[in-house]
This record gives sequence, C-alpha cells and structure tokens, in this order.
Amino acid sequence: MSSHDIPEENLPVEQDATHGAAVTVADENHPFADPGLPPHEHRIQDIDERAAKRSERTVALLFTLSMLATVGFIASYVTIEPNKSIYVFPIGHISAMNFALGLTLGVALFAIGAAAVHWARTLMSDVEVADERHPIEAPPEVKAKVLDDFQQGAKESQLGRRKLIRNTMFGALALFPLSGVVLLRDLGPLPGTKLRHTMWSKGKLLVNMNTNQPLRPSDVAVGSLTFAKPEGLEEHDEDFQTQIAKAALMIVRLQPENIKDKQELEWSHEGIVAYSKICTHVGCPISLYEQQTHHALCPCHQSTFDLSDGARVIFGPAGHALPQLRIGVNADGYLEALGDFAEPVGPAFWERG
Repeated sequence: MSSHDIPEENLPVEQDATHGAAVTVADENHPFADPGLPPHEHRIQDIDERAAKRSERTVALLFTLSMLATVGFIASYVTIEPNKSIYVFPIGHISAMNFALGLTLGVALFAIGAAAVHWARTLMSDVEVADERHPIEAPPEVKAKVLDDFQQGAKESQLGRRKLIRNTMFGALALFPLSGVVLLRDLGPLPGTKLRHTMWSKGKLLVNMNTNQPLRPSDVAVGSLTFAKPEGLEEHDEDFQTQIAKAALMIVRLQPENIKDKQELEWSHEGIVAYSKICTHVGCPISLYEQQTHHALCPCHQSTFDLSDGARVIFGPAGHALPQLRIGVNADGYLEALGDFAEPVGPAFWERG
C-alpha cells in the first residue's frame, strides 16, 4: 500500500517547509540552482496502525532480547569455569567463558542498537525540514523554537503512546549496566596469605628442571647455575604456571669461605645456596650468572644481586634481595627444602603492609 492509495484526509499532517524555499532558477545572485527537497513519501507505518503495531512489537522484541542476553552474560560469568574450553568451527578450541561472554555481550549491544534504529526509521517522524543557518548565539525566539521542536520531537517519537516500547527500552537500558557491575567481582576476594607461600615445605626434594630428577650435592659443581622446582610439580599440572612462578629456584654452589652473609651460610649445604629465581622488581625470571663475581643478573631491567652476600641488590631497580630457601640433605643423599621461603617471592610489596 502506498500513500497514493490513501485519501488525503487520512494522511499525517506535514510541517510547512515553504520558509526555506529553494532557488530553482540560476541568476546573477544565485549562480547555482537548488533543486530543493524531493516530495515526501509516507511510510506504511504512518498510514497503517497495524504496521505501526508490528514495528512496535519488533522494537520491543529487540529490547527484550537485549535483556535476555544481559542475563545470559551474568549467568555465563557466574556458572562457567574459567578453564573450560569448547570447540567452535572453524576457530578451534577456545575458552568457553570468553566465547559465552563475547556472544551475550555482543547480542545485548546489537539488540539495543537495532531496536533504536528500527524505532527511528519506522515510528519516529521522518519529515525533512530545511532550516536557515543562524548565529552561534541564539536569540530568545530561536531558543523558544528549539524547545518547541524538542517537545514536538518528543511527541512524534510516540514514547508516551507506545508504552510497550518505552517499558522494554527502560528495562534493557537499566539491566545492561549490570554486566559491568558483575565484572567487579574479579576485584575480590582478597588473596589472603596465598601470595606469601609456595609449594616448598620441609622434606620437599629439589628437582632439576632439565632432567626432572632429584638433585644430589654432587650434581651441583662449583660455579655452576642450576634451576630447580619442588618435588611433585609437573608441567602437565593445571596450576603449573601459577606454582612455578612462585617456586622456581636458582641453585649455585660457592666455596663456603666466599659466602659473606652468616644466615646465607647457615641456610646452605656445603656451599650450595638456593635462591628464588623471580626478580624482586617486576617478577622476571633471572637466568644470568657470573661465576667470578657471584653476581646474578635479571635480563629485563638489569637488576643485579650478589649471591655471595645474601643476594642483596647491588645495581638496578629491584627493591630488595632475593628470598633464600633453607636446604639440607635427606637420608638418601638428596637435596631437600627445610621449609618455605621466609618472605614472599617476586615483587612482594604486600609483605610491607
């Protein structure tokens, strides 16, 4: 059905735009002719209330879909395990939580946008009005006109009349911000004391990171650098990266007479000392050792530690010495830990709290 099939008295009343009449003939003062605006074509929603109702239900459906997607976002965040993965063709295996959160959040945003666009294109007024340019400082009559236009636009938006659209829109816009509120859950709970402790405990064997075998004192030569992990920690473990980031060891054998720090000597075994491999600046792994000076260097920001003097900082931005692990030898002749680190490893600012 087109506007030509509707009696003139049934068509919506259009605003008068003759005050902005176009110049249709070029002359000396107006060298370029302005063809003006094309005749206005009425939409089916303007002349058929049933079509307008269908558009209203469509907009309401989209707002409702946004609400459901927001609820789905919150449910996915709460119920899906972070380490669960799913197979999605053709992407492959991805995090189930990331996929669900991205999908529901995208649908929620898209539905609100699509509803707003459909509402504007089918139910709000689409009459084009040519307006004269005016100075930046608007005179009182222009301000009054703007207010009148705003009130007219509010009336033409049919927000008061289309209660279904209004209520579902308010519901979608009110519910959607809850997605961001739920994300605040990751700010807690507080870590408690878990950052102060590692897997090391009394009796845990020192296992070579390369051979995956327990270490004997004879395996560590003077001047050598060996990396170790706690007994029972395997690379295929689900929390391997979390645990090794706190428990990684750097083992060096010094001549006992070269050890300057008294506690370092007491916590060592026959000159074998075990220090955290995690730099106390920003947590980079330390992997460089100079056997002549007994200095360990962090490759990230060049923090330098003296392993013969309690691993104190002698250069660089690190704030404090590397934590030392007290070690000994068990009845079978293997190196073992005699407890956990006495202080948090890495950039452990929290131990000063």
